[in-house]
Amino acid sequence: MSKTVLMDFYADWCGPCQMMKPVLEEFEATHGDVEIKRVNIDEEEELADKYNVSTIPCFVLERDGVEVAREIGVMPLKKIEKMLEK
Repeated sequence: MSKTVLMDFYADWCGPCQMMKPVLEEFEATHGDVEIKRVNIDEEEELADKYNVSTIPCFVLERDGVEVAREIGVMPLKKIEKMLEK
C-alpha cells in the first residue's frame, strides 16, 4: 500500500498559514489515510531548502517519498483534495 504524506510548510508569523489551520484540520478529519507533516520553516530550514520552499504556505504531496503535487497559498479544502487525484 502506498504511503501518502501532505507536507505543510508554514511559519507562526505567517497570517495566510494560520488561515489554513482549520482547513487542514478538516482535511485530516476526513482523510485519515493521509499523513500530515507540519514543517515550521523557521525551525526546519534545511528541510525547507531541500524542498525549495520560498513561499508559504506551501503544500507538498508525496506518495512513497516522491513529490506528486505542490500548491502555494491559501486555498479551499476542495483544492487540497484535488491534489490527491494527481
